[in-house]
Amino acid sequence: MKILHTSDWHIGRTFHGVDLLEDQCAVLDAMAKITADREIDVVLISGDVYDRAVPSADAVKLCNDAFEKLHAAGAMIIATPGNHDSAPRLGAGAAFSGAGGLYLKTTVAEVDAPVVLADAHGDVAFYGLPYLEPEAVKAELGVFEARSHQDVLSAAMDRVRADVERRQSGLRSVVLAHAFVVGAVASESERPITVGGVETVPASIFGGVDYVALGHLHTPQVVNETTRYSGSPLPYSFGERDHRKSVWIIELNDAGVESIEKVDLPVVRGLSEITGPLDELLSSEVYANCLDDYVSAILTDPVRPVDAMRKLQERFPHAVHLRWERPTERVALRYAERLRGQSDLDIARRFFEDAWTDPDEEHLRLVEQALAAGDSRERRASA
Repeated sequence: MKILHTSDWHIGRTFHGVDLLEDQCAVLDAMAKITADREIDVVLISGDVYDRAVPSADAVKLCNDAFEKLHAAGAMIIATPGNHDSAPRLGAGAAFSGAGGLYLKTTVAEVDAPVVLADAHGDVAFYGLPYLEPEAVKAELGVFEARSHQDVLSAAMDRVRADVERRQSGLRSVVLAHAFVVGAVASESERPITVGGVETVPASIFGGVDYVALGHLHTPQVVNETTRYSGSPLPYSFGERDHRKSVWIIELNDAGVESIEKVDLPVVRGLSEITGPLDELLSSEVYANCLDDYVSAILTDPVRPVDAMRKLQERFPHAVHLRWERPTERVALRYAERLRGQSDLDIARRFFEDAWTDPDEEHLRLVEQALAAGDSRERRASA
């Protein structure tokens, strides 16, 4: 049996205000092509199918289209909700969709009720663990004192292992889970998986199954040989600009995992971070290879440029983020300490330097007049 492991589609997400549906459609089409070309039997989606609990109509349509294309490519699909999804909404119609090859495992009650699919070697049981918020699920899992993700995931995995043991000898088992495993590396674009409490869990919690398909972290990574994150299919922060997005293809034999291969997804649109004075960014050929990328620009002009984003977008149509960092000598002193003992005029001068530009004599003359007028009013008020 060949399995494709993906996660964290985040359909409907925006990137610095830019709608990503077109990019998401392109990368999901590429995933369907990989599924057909590599003759994948089962596609696993480990949470965060959507970016929000109530997705837009366009996001729902894109998701349904992606499911149809994956199924048309020859694969069964098993999906679980993450911390961004609404489990009831994602799971709506699950009883009917399963008959067509789309299995939506969205409830706590189903953690030990696997999807069982067969190949030439026998049965493979796929256990879908939805995102488990401790306070929301601890009663249903029978762990009333649970305070952490480790507590509730341990209880869920105990149920999974008990079900594996009840079934016939030689059963191969796969778990889908949405969690933050100790030792894995986060990026900038994940939303914290919990508010308060401990969000990380040890990899050992998933012992006793043949493969663990993890979701939540957006960087493809190996926790251990058979416990892996696929990462998101697109970069969702500039901190991911050097990541190569991918999926895992797992092949099972009669004894369990035979091989695991990383298959790169196409780069739909690159991400570039560029730094320098505005005129240089607009003219230098050094940045010619960034013209089609999403661009984050850090301007280092002595004076904040006027209408900088509009000018940037004339050269970089997909510029989406802008920050101005005026080059100044940084000192490791608190601002109050830097100003101690200085006159009001000196403080005003420093404010000009830090926030705008070096003040000329006319600026300083006006500030001095304003300070003098203020002093005069204070003296009159005191009298």
